[in-house]
Amino acid sequence: MSVLQGKVLVAQGGGPTAVINQSLAGAVLESRKFPQVTRVYGALHGVSGIINENFVDLTEATTHNLEAVAVTPSSGLLSTRDKPDVAYCQEIFKVCQAHDVRYFFYIGGNDSADTCRIVNEEASNAGYELRVIHVPKTIDNDLRVTDHCPGYGSAAKFVAQAFAGANLDNRAIPGVYVGVVMGRHAGFLTAAACLARKYPDDGPHLIYVPERPITKEQFLGDVKAAYDKYGRCVVAVSEGVVGPDKKAIAEQFTGGERDSHGNAQLSGTGALGDLLSGWVKNDLKIKRVRADTLGYLQRSFLGCVSEVDQFEAREVGEKAAQFAIWHNRDGSVAIRRTGDYSVEYFLTPLETVARVATEMAPEYIVPEGNNVTEAFRNYVRPLTGTMPLVARLSAPTVAKILKK
Repeated sequence: MSVLQGKVLVAQGGGPTAVINQSLAGAVLESRKFPQVTRVYGALHGVSGIINENFVDLTEATTHNLEAVAVTPSSGLLSTRDKPDVAYCQEIFKVCQAHDVRYFFYIGGNDSADTCRIVNEEASNAGYELRVIHVPKTIDNDLRVTDHCPGYGSAAKFVAQAFAGANLDNRAIPGVYVGVVMGRHAGFLTAAACLARKYPDDGPHLIYVPERPITKEQFLGDVKAAYDKYGRCVVAVSEGVVGPDKKAIAEQFTGGERDSHGNAQLSGTGALGDLLSGWVKNDLKIKRVRADTLGYLQRSFLGCVSEVDQFEAREVGEKAAQFAIWHNRDGSVAIRRTGDYSVEYFLTPLETVARVATEMAPEYIVPEGNNVTEAFRNYVRPLTGTMPLVARLSAPTVAKILKK
């Protein structure tokens, strides 16, 4: 097999994460080791930057600079929400041809994988040798085949720590707290709130994910039961939680607004939290009720990064370069667990990841649909890395004199 000589092109797409730049640094630094790589380019603003030829030459970026960017959250090359169709991908391929790009690495979710698939097909149809690798990234953790996605562990850590803090607050001054977490179709991120629990009465006492519909009556019954048992209630709920009609409850508050992919806009408003807290106030007559929407804070929060997530994000970038340049292969890098806790990386065909997302397995959700199981806790716990210590005072009570 002849050595394929030419340029490497790297891009980042979709929502930023706390560790996406580890994948960027891994792909760039590993690519620069191979003599057949003539230059390493980075496209600014993802595929939009490719068709507009907005490139930076990362061959000349210092190792120190790349390592500093690697530990900086959000997309160092900037991102895009463009969802390329065939015509768009044909333009991407033309640019790759013009610049003698022979290795294309796209860091993103399932839409990015689909872009890789189409570009790869265009190159094959044209008889142009182009190795295309999709590098996984998403806080939603909804890519098929892979055990989990880089970016998820750090976002899960943030969510767990946010609910641990909310639980401490709620225990000090009891009431009902509702926290709305990102997640359109998959509840992995919301479910990670379960790691906030240390003591038997810790919240979140209820967790609702999009995979299970809820009714107003069920929600209020669950909150009342928890409030009666603990004297308080902490609730974690996905922004994409659906009603009996299987439509996201939050859709009714966004006026039909759609994102660039045609999906109903769910984020950018606190209306879902306001609705749920309003139900509790009006129907259960509980006075102290608060709601928060975590929003964009979950994606790139500085200083809340899982070391496990960092390592794995770096390695999927490195493996992308190795699979393409060393082994002359196309595909999507995926993660497989091999122990408790260890992983290995493998390449799966682009079509197995493209377009279609996955959801939480049924065994991760309790039958009642208002919490997650121990199986899910065991799944997510290694991914968040080291968690902060939470402790309670341990001291004997003093006998009452006047209030016996």
